[in-house]
Amino acid sequence: MKVEGLSKKDLNEYCKTLGIDVGKMVKTDLIQAVYDHRRKVIDEARLDGSCFELLKKTIEDLADKYAENLDLKIVDRKAEMKSDDNSHYLIYRVLGISYEEGSLIDEYQNTGRFLYKYAGAFLEEAAILCLYYSNREGGRTLVENNIGKRPRTFEIDFLNGNDAIELKWRDATTDGDHITKEHTRVQVIKSHGFRPIRVMFYYPQRSQAIKIQATLKTLYAGVDGQYYAGDDAWDYIERISGYDLKAILTGIAEKRDEEKHYDQ
Repeated sequence: MKVEGLSKKDLNEYCKTLGIDVGKMVKTDLIQAVYDHRRKVIDEARLDGSCFELLKKTIEDLADKYAENLDLKIVDRKAEMKSDDNSHYLIYRVLGISYEEGSLIDEYQNTGRFLYKYAGAFLEEAAILCLYYSNREGGRTLVENNIGKRPRTFEIDFLNGNDAIELKWRDATTDGDHITKEHTRVQVIKSHGFRPIRVMFYYPQRSQAIKIQATLKTLYAGVDGQYYAGDDAWDYIERISGYDLKAILTGIAEKRDEEKHYDQ
């Protein structure tokens, strides 16, 4: 769980479930306490040889949590849609889409937005776990934007020694401004003495988005950075962390398939 996004109240409750005495800690202290607790558990697992099993269980628990939250979001949105104004279906019908088809399209579009968001957040967090389990000194880091005014800081998903790793499950943007923003980000990271590294697990399929990625790859090369996409991204995580994330996720997916098969 990425605790940075929790409210202080929820973070307090989460710390209590871990047995952490929260006292009068401010939010930043609570976050650090969570990471210290996780590091202690990992170190103990490393000593008794159960680190890999702990990682697999942690990722599976994370998947369960994301799946549960995704299902709740979808159920709530479908309920909301029942009271939506569907007067725009007139235009659907003009274009040859029936009321029933239009309803299904809107439902899947809304479901898809949640799915893409949760899929990306889960995969990026799972990859960070692999890196976190292998490098007790690494982690998320903020660097000050010393080139422009906005944003004030840039987040490094995982600082692995001198390598500033940015994780993306997929980047399908076709916005040209994206290149400008990314150029500023890598320049800032470089100015802080780090090597920018981009890791993207799934390549976009649309031609314009592919062109954007080709430009970004050139951008990273221009600052002595590294760019990994597709199979190269999975291989990079395994090489750096020592854990085969794709194999772990495949195992979870197959388990899910079996559970659905038995439920039918």
